[in-house]
Amino acid sequence: MSAIVTETFAAVLRSEDGPFEIESISIDSPAPNEVLVRIVATGMCHTDSVARVVGTFPIVLGHEGAGIVEAVGSAVTSLQPGDHVVLTFDSCGVCTACISGHPYNCFAFELLNLSGRGGRIGASAHLADGADVANRWFGQSSFAGYALANARNAVKIPDDVDLELAGPLGCGIMTGAGCVLNVMQLRPGDSVAIFGAGAVGLSAVMAAKASGAGEIVAVDIHENRRALALELGADRVVDPAVRGDLASIVVGNGSLFDFSLDTTSRPEVMAAATEVIGRPGLTVLVGGGFEPLTLAPSSLAGKSVTYAYMGHSNPQVFIPRLISLWQRGLFPFDRLVTAFPLARINEAEAASAAGSAIKPILVINGEKR
Repeated sequence: MSAIVTETFAAVLRSEDGPFEIESISIDSPAPNEVLVRIVATGMCHTDSVARVVGTFPIVLGHEGAGIVEAVGSAVTSLQPGDHVVLTFDSCGVCTACISGHPYNCFAFELLNLSGRGGRIGASAHLADGADVANRWFGQSSFAGYALANARNAVKIPDDVDLELAGPLGCGIMTGAGCVLNVMQLRPGDSVAIFGAGAVGLSAVMAAKASGAGEIVAVDIHENRRALALELGADRVVDPAVRGDLASIVVGNGSLFDFSLDTTSRPEVMAAATEVIGRPGLTVLVGGGFEPLTLAPSSLAGKSVTYAYMGHSNPQVFIPRLISLWQRGLFPFDRLVTAFPLARINEAEAASAAGSAIKPILVINGEKR
């Protein structure tokens, strides 16, 4: 196809501690294996804030996009203009992990998803003054009117699924549910303690409930999130601000748990997550923090601890599975969302950080289907 530059707008972040600013940008036409997607809406995830530490500025963030394919590269056969898609994390498609169906373990995961440049040589987006802007955060940079993605990280979904709702399936909601369904492979009767009841933790609560868990305990400092956890399937909730040993309070008068999940990345909370599981037991860590976890080796006797990117999900298989669970009333992730127009992105970020919005969704082109 001939080179066509798409003029659009985006929420641009220019510094580690600066606000998002809505600016005009131009995006190059898709490379052979890429697709250009008109973004309808995109979720805001805690991982977007990680870019304030590791990002290349200026940068367009956003990695839970949903929209409509506008154009495809010359080598793309799996998608065509007009297809409805959810955008998710990128992967190389050729390493051992990718070809075996485990793209979350791609050897180039960090380069493709956290650099803001992806696998492209040179920039594929530019500011109004012609300067480069990083636009491949998690393979998409979907805080924009249009986004480029590789065909492999664009998942086709049915046309009747609300695009203003579907974006978070590509990261946070997939991660929480995947930790339960893919990593733990929780069975009926198994028990799980979930530390942090944001979008990831509450998605884990819903997945555990759908799996027939014997006991689900959710831990969070926010009263509104604890209340919602109970509505979505938790049997018990714990406020970590209550005086006393956190692990002992979580276990209560019951037995140690089969599984635990930490979404907080706080060292003392991660340690508590390893203390509440029995033998054998598994603790899954997913938080995007940078503080180290220190444990005495003997404290892990009979236990396992793992860090799971993206809930060990193969998006092309797992996102349709989550949509099916939602359509059957078994995974009501729509209960988590609060909509904001893109112009209020800074307000959405603040609401997410404060805990008042569990899963902000930025409506960009304002079209459900």
